[in-house]
Amino acid sequence: MTQPTDPAQDGARMDFAGAMSYGDYLHIDPLLSQQHCLSDAHDELLFIIQHQTSELWMKLVIHELTAARSALTQGDMPRMFKVLARVSRIFEQLNSQWEVLRTMTPADYTRFRESLGPSSGFQSWQYRLIEFILGNRNTHMLRPHEHVPQVHARLTAELARPSFYDEVTAHLFRTLDGNTDAMPTPVLDKPHEEHPDIRARWKIVYQDIDTHWTLYELAEKLVDLEDYFRRWRFNHVTTVERVIGFKRGTGGTSGVQYLRRMLEVELFPELWHLRGEL
Repeated sequence: MTQPTDPAQDGARMDFAGAMSYGDYLHIDPLLSQQHCLSDAHDELLFIIQHQTSELWMKLVIHELTAARSALTQGDMPRMFKVLARVSRIFEQLNSQWEVLRTMTPADYTRFRESLGPSSGFQSWQYRLIEFILGNRNTHMLRPHEHVPQVHARLTAELARPSFYDEVTAHLFRTLDGNTDAMPTPVLDKPHEEHPDIRARWKIVYQDIDTHWTLYELAEKLVDLEDYFRRWRFNHVTTVERVIGFKRGTGGTSGVQYLRRMLEVELFPELWHLRGEL
């Protein structure tokens, strides 16, 4: 009969009195104590954990996009490429989470939906900050956060600086033109709109990728990121439609109709539209 393995014989520490343990480092006990169901519905715990883990991943996205923008402004392209690749993988992880939530049926959700009150993922300030960083800026989206001054201040501060795509555009013009004189002036507090001068320069890159390989790699990293971001939005729409149909959202939006309109938002429109010209 095989004897149970004793990790201590392999050198594993077994006594953590006064020492840093796994649970101590990750604050596991406080983390696991934050799931407070307001009903006796079995699926409410799934709903809470789904959204809490999404917020944790979004915290990491913000951390990485901040690092990517910093690397770009410092001219550290290899580091920025690595970070952007990680952000795409994070969105891949976020997409996979919808598969778990889709196991919840309309009957399951109905049992605890009233417990949510007017709360909604629409109110996620981290999601809004990600959009602001990437360039989809809508000042109307500040209003749901006015009751939390530090959050409102953080979102407002992001609107006061160039977005990540603004910094990418500046890098594009500096590299191709030697300066940013011809670059369109960024509109910091509005969603980015396609500009023909930006599109024309990306076209130069795609028509001679050997000469402009680094810019080409940057463009494809951005397309990859937005591809995963769009899938995340699409999965959100289909999950909501599957669970509540065309009912209004708990936050008061039109639900599926509102989310479908968000599918039309393009973060880096020049990179998508020029493809038909190549």
